[in-house]
Amino acid sequence: MPRLPITKTPKVYVGGSFIRSESGRVLPIRDAAGDLYAYAPQCTRKDVRNAVEAAAKAGPGWARRTPYNRGQILYRLGEMLEARSVEMAAAVALGNRSRGARRAALAEVAATVDRLVHFAGWADKYEQLLGSVNPVASPHFNFTVTDPMGIVGVVAPDEAPLLGLVSLVAPVITGGNTVVALASQARPYPAILLGEMLATSDLPGGVVNLLTGLRREMVPTFATHAHIRAIHAVADPQERRTLRLGAADSVKRVRLIPAGERTDWVAEERRSLEAIANFVEFKTTWHPVGG
Repeated sequence: MPRLPITKTPKVYVGGSFIRSESGRVLPIRDAAGDLYAYAPQCTRKDVRNAVEAAAKAGPGWARRTPYNRGQILYRLGEMLEARSVEMAAAVALGNRSRGARRAALAEVAATVDRLVHFAGWADKYEQLLGSVNPVASPHFNFTVTDPMGIVGVVAPDEAPLLGLVSLVAPVITGGNTVVALASQARPYPAILLGEMLATSDLPGGVVNLLTGLRREMVPTFATHAHIRAIHAVADPQERRTLRLGAADSVKRVRLIPAGERTDWVAEERRSLEAIANFVEFKTTWHPVGG
């Protein structure tokens, strides 16, 4: 009798644990031949709220870590991805029927490793460039420092499902924030595999929470949830409108990249200092000096 292979039951990574959707619903993942490969959890608004709670618990501890230590953790995650690059490339290429899909997937994984290492290098340097000592016309020592914003909602693109997701997440956590991320709807499997790597990395549980599911169901909750302090998203015109309106009501910072365009995820702007600056707050202190 031939042996039946044991297939994986994909789960999402929330609060340092692997969970199924609160609703119990699933989305089919198919391979390049169109055959069923696995079922991804179809998360709901309740899952978003649960992920926000996990991110809130992890936030203070992550923000208190030294920038050098955050850089070490990001670098370690890059090491882990490098070691499992072949497996991750297979996940990225899953369902892609185009010629050269495997080669393109390997290139995307390599670019993702480079992106993690790049932001690991920024972790203990961005404060020196973004902070400042300010000359003032009064007897005060005046200086500006950065502070994490808190919980940032990330909505990943369908194209470049790994590199796009990590490019949105990495600068956010480099700055000491925590993340609730919605993975690519069309190609969620790389995010599921990334969650498995996060679970065995040095990144504390709850710092990055990964959800899969339908954008139309969860994007409005990202926009209106009062404890999500900023949004970093790739969105179509309707989603951009939803995010901006919801963010206006709950006073969020919003950084949006248009969906449906051929975004260059290896471009300089995707790994610039500004990517970190977009998700930190600036606090200025006035300290009296002299008599």
